[in-house]
Amino acid sequence: MAKVQTKARHKPASATKPGILPVQAIRGLIEAGHVRVAQPLLPNQLQPASLDLRLGAKAFRVRASFLPGPETRVAAKLADLQLHAIDLSKSAVLETGCVYLVPLLESMALPKTLAAASNPKSSTGRLDVFTRVIADGVAAFDQVPGGYEGPLYAEICPQTFPIVVRQGSRLSQMRFRVGASEDSDLALIELNSREKLVSAEQPDIARGIALSVDLVGDKSGLVGYRAKRHTGLVDVDAPGSCRVVDFWEPIRSDDAKRLILDPDQFYILASKEAVHVPPTHAAEMVPFNPLVGEFRVHYAGFFDPGFGHAAAGGTGAKAVLEVRSHKVPFILEDGQIVGRLIYERMAEVPEVLYGSGLKSNYQGQGLKLSKHFK
Repeated sequence: MAKVQTKARHKPASATKPGILPVQAIRGLIEAGHVRVAQPLLPNQLQPASLDLRLGAKAFRVRASFLPGPETRVAAKLADLQLHAIDLSKSAVLETGCVYLVPLLESMALPKTLAAASNPKSSTGRLDVFTRVIADGVAAFDQVPGGYEGPLYAEICPQTFPIVVRQGSRLSQMRFRVGASEDSDLALIELNSREKLVSAEQPDIARGIALSVDLVGDKSGLVGYRAKRHTGLVDVDAPGSCRVVDFWEPIRSDDAKRLILDPDQFYILASKEAVHVPPTHAAEMVPFNPLVGEFRVHYAGFFDPGFGHAAAGGTGAKAVLEVRSHKVPFILEDGQIVGRLIYERMAEVPEVLYGSGLKSNYQGQGLKLSKHFK
């Protein structure tokens, strides 16, 4: 990744054509002061189309999740709602079912033409850590409008496993967007004919490409994992430190090729289709139908340019699905649609692609738990 950090200065965002900004343009935002960092940028903090956000020195346990109203500062709400402060200068445990607010080391001074959006990193979602970013006066999670100047905060609520974090831990990532970038269905059909975006012979394209759940599994019949309760700690900064058997129960396929989701249980499953994101695009998974409310798929992170790309040694990679049923049991059937991939154009091709020299954890993946499990 050192190659990414030593390139020449990039043109300002106002001069960039519409689309998602690539790594070289994000570096330009930092150099120009549109993205401010309280500590020097880490060598691997820049991804092909996003910036990892780092936790600051303190976490605040709060009574409940909240959003600031218009012209309201998060710090003012925090003064009223906080229960106690936690020092993150070394490390600290965040307990399940509790809500924490952490000022981030990154803040923004965006030009009016540039907006930003955040999402949990892939590993964060696979740990079932509910994480969202909030900003002063912004009445929506994970959204930073054009022209915003001010601090950012991470709201963190571990759902299944208690986690260990510290200053500098990275749970969220942020993308920057100039103008309209989402491909129309017609453009998506044309892109799929050239690039084969998913492995389905006749993909379902309607406001994105449909992804379905695989309940057949691999040769051994493994289709997914169900999280155990009352486990030990997961250190978010310690890859390979946890045994799978201590945290997960494997799920095998049956003759019915279906799975009954237990209420409020967390599952890791995989898509039936392999996904390919060409270097000219980035992707994100969204709910396929908001009226189907019995279960939720957590969409952990963005799909970077180069995910499952042939030039990186792969022919597509499955999307991992983080699934939770709501208050009632719900039956998932093999091949049932669970989400749609929205493809967005890059403003330009990133100088480094996902999986290409970045030691990307999930390139070429099938069903895979987060990097913390060995």
